Amino acid sequence: MLNSISGVLIFLSFLFTNIAYFIDSNLLIYASCFAWIAFLLLFITLGKKKIILTLLILSLLCFLFSYIKGFDINLIKALSINQYLLTLLIGVTFLKLIATPKFEKKAKIESGKSSFFKTYLGVHLFGSVINLSSLILIADKMYKKGPLSKLQLVVLTRAFSSDAYWSPFFVAFAAALTYLPNFDKSTIFFTGIILAIIALIVTYFEVGKKFELESFQGYPISLETLYIPVLLVIFILITKYYEENLKVIILVSIYSLLLTIFISLIKVNLTKTLHLFKQHITSDLPKMKMEVSLFLVAGLFGVSVSTILNGYHVSVPFSQFTYMEASITLLGFILLSFIGIHPIITIAVISSFLLQFNHTLLAITFLMAWAITVSSSPFSGLNLTIQARYNVEAKEIFLLNLTFVIKMYIVCVITLYILDKFII
Repeated sequence: MLNSISGVLIFLSFLFTNIAYFIDSNLLIYASCFAWIAFLLLFITLGKKKIILTLLILSLLCFLFSYIKGFDINLIKALSINQYLLTLLIGVTFLKLIATPKFEKKAKIESGKSSFFKTYLGVHLFGSVINLSSLILIADKMYKKGPLSKLQLVVLTRAFSSDAYWSPFFVAFAAALTYLPNFDKSTIFFTGIILAIIALIVTYFEVGKKFELESFQGYPISLETLYIPVLLVIFILITKYYEENLKVIILVSIYSLLLTIFISLIKVNLTKTLHLFKQHITSDLPKMKMEVSLFLVAGLFGVSVSTILNGYHVSVPFSQFTYMEASITLLGFILLSFIGIHPIITIAVISSFLLQFNHTLLAITFLMAWAITVSSSPFSGLNLTIQARYNVEAKEIFLLNLTFVIKMYIVCVITLYILDKFII
């Protein structure tokens, strides 16, 4: 019962955020309240609540300290700063109703390089739209045949995590837009695509040396349903052409819902569509409890820390943000992720102090950090899912991707240098 109520509240939060954006921004706090109530209802069912509880306590202590010191506290901002990010996260989940990957008929007997590339691209391309669901669908198929091999773990984690470099449907992109709204989208997008391709190339040559690639057993996906993300991109580009000031986050979330409704009505009748939506809202949305909790509490924590730092007029230790500062910041993100600090927490804390610098260079640094840490950090949502669902040790995933992290960090530093010196 609580799950169903929480699902409805999460959906209401989604609806009110969009209404607030187009009609009255004052309604945004109501959207946030719905999300926070859902969080409170679902809190007791969280499996990994230690980090959430720690952030909550620290946030309250920070606000109490700020209150005693007389610092200016913006509670509305604290409760709603990640609301648009959550809205995108909620919106893209509806795409699962129409964009579920179809496996190729010959997938079960295919192996080797062809299977490697098709499986990698399948996880990557569908993951860019329906996020972690794509990885779970494929990994479940693999797991039915036996424990996931090291090569399969490498393919799954790296194919999915590299979506963070470029996908506008990915939470990382939404986070960058939330905290750094003025970055150049085209520069970010094309740079991200290049980095994702490099990640594939690095992975291919690395696994070719470490593993027997010809024996790789994957589950290649039929790419026919990729017309859905293509349609989404077309709709967004057309809308941005006529209304360039509209938030991309809002467009992605709205079109995800509308496209799902439209295609679902074509595929099945109205009654079936309503049933699918009811099931999704009451059963699937509550399963987002960890993501909802993390983003709400991370936003709260970020604002609470920023309140103290602003109260003491603390500023960043550098007067410019070049590739050098970006590289150091990226390294900081990676090291913090190894001890359990999710990128969204770090972004929430530091972003307000970096707003005077180049948003594009900052945004690509954030996306690089997210992509690199998702594949390696034992505490990322991806790796926590793999650990729990497929009985894999966190240490194994970390060691499998450690050299990859180092290589991609070097690639990212070079990319930041090129962007800073010649493009941005």
